[in-house]
Amino acid sequence: MSFVQQRYGKANIRMLRVQRCAERHAVRETRIKVTLDGAFARAYTEGDNASVVATDTMKNIVYALAAEHLETANEPFALAAAQCFLERYAHVTSARIELEETPWQRMQIGGQPHAHSFVQAAEGIPFADVRLTRAEQDIAAQDIAAGFRDLAIMKTTASGFAGFHRDEYATLPETDDRLLVTRLQARWHFARLPADCADVAETVRAELLRVFAGTYSQSVQDSLYRMGEAALAAAPDITDITLSMPNIHYLPVDLSPFGEDAQDRLFQPTTEPHGHIEATLQRA
Repeated sequence: MSFVQQRYGKANIRMLRVQRCAERHAVRETRIKVTLDGAFARAYTEGDNASVVATDTMKNIVYALAAEHLETANEPFALAAAQCFLERYAHVTSARIELEETPWQRMQIGGQPHAHSFVQAAEGIPFADVRLTRAEQDIAAQDIAAGFRDLAIMKTTASGFAGFHRDEYATLPETDDRLLVTRLQARWHFARLPADCADVAETVRAELLRVFAGTYSQSVQDSLYRMGEAALAAAPDITDITLSMPNIHYLPVDLSPFGEDAQDRLFQPTTEPHGHIEATLQRA
């Protein structure tokens, strides 16, 4: 029997970083997962823990780094954490840091942004995913990804689905006007860490929503491709983008048994089953 590969780490390290400036505070709440690979085989095969970095130690390192990087954005913080594990432990060959943010936005009181009060935002969950791999004692290979998930978006017209393949099992009627509802996930890669990750994220998000809202959709696939194409064109710092767009069905309510007609004004939200459409676009 051969030992092929292992990985272990600490998941759900939760923290809130508060930057206390004199005039205004800033907050960033995150959930972090650390995963390490390297020379840990003897812990599995021989019960020898000498090389094992305790997951509690990983948690403490992440907290200590957070105290040093109160102002750092998600992507560079994840990169700094991955670098720390490789630099600190020579027997670690790769480190992956997955970071998910709970977004808070500043309260508007009397039309003005409040200095130290926030409300939790519900407009998608930003994330960062950084992997570093050691090569000949040098930190060489970098895989830096970022994006957001679970962004609920809807359009109530300018969407259709027609001309699809039909056989004896095809019962779905064709339409040129329907609701389109999805929970968008976007993930992109950087060739290198840009000067302002937040600016890139805002650009990508704005382009995705602009195309979704402003153009007619022949299908989810049609919208997804054009949204990704626009994001790549607008954000030169990213090399590719993967979009996931589940087609969440809102079914028309039939009131005909009661002598009434909802006339495409009343729908029943559903969650299962739903269509799932996903694709990756890469810069030529």
